[in-house]
Amino acid sequence: MAVTLPHIEDSSRTHYIPPVGNYETFTDADHYAEKVKEWGLSAGKEQFWYKDKDHQRLVSIRGYIVYGETDDFNTVIIEFQDGNLSCIHPAYLKEMQSSNFGKAVISNSAAPSSEKPTVPVNVKEPEKKTNTKESKAPKTSKKSAEVKKDKSAKLVLPEEKVHFTAVVRQFALTWNHFNEENDEVVILDKVIIHQDEQIDVGLAWCAHSKTLKKFELAPGEIIEFDGKIVKKKLAKGKDVDEEFIISEPVQYKINNPSKLKKS
Repeated sequence: MAVTLPHIEDSSRTHYIPPVGNYETFTDADHYAEKVKEWGLSAGKEQFWYKDKDHQRLVSIRGYIVYGETDDFNTVIIEFQDGNLSCIHPAYLKEMQSSNFGKAVISNSAAPSSEKPTVPVNVKEPEKKTNTKESKAPKTSKKSAEVKKDKSAKLVLPEEKVHFTAVVRQFALTWNHFNEENDEVVILDKVIIHQDEQIDVGLAWCAHSKTLKKFELAPGEIIEFDGKIVKKKLAKGKDVDEEFIISEPVQYKINNPSKLKKS
């Protein structure tokens, strides 16, 4: 009598790109669903297809890496059934879920890099030589120099989860380029981080998740909560009513607010 052996994935044909150093993990199911939806993937799924030219394998998403000057970009960390971890761009993983994936020849430029992705740096044009006798450096007053310094100063954000107070300013829509649709967000004003040295953030935004919708927030309400803040500029929504457009730049995002209370 023939014995059927369990199927073991052939991992020898997969090129792994393991993450270097630490990476972000999901705090709970809502955080996972929020990020997966942001990447244009199905938030209700726990496994996704990783496809190559001649084979495909099931993978799970274990976390992500944040990079770029404004922390706008992510690299997804996937885990194969044999326990190996690998890095992949979320748009590339989304493309792999299509039934047509693999029919076209994948160019080398589309393959993810083994190193941490970087944002291209604009190349400066060579400076033109000027006659030092004819050109003079503009005079800058001490007062204007101090103002310029203050504007260029950047907030030093805590890396761990911290306690916040804020005022609900409005609801807005932001364009998600992964799933090509608008996502609803909450704009918060007078955001303050409470720790040994209080930090006044000003404006910030967060996803209007299922958890937040349960609180039925309204503009003008004062709230307090725990969360993690990162520098991530809010993108404007596309083809939306004026009431859902934020009129000024919002540079900071609060991830997965929890333990929310209304004052």
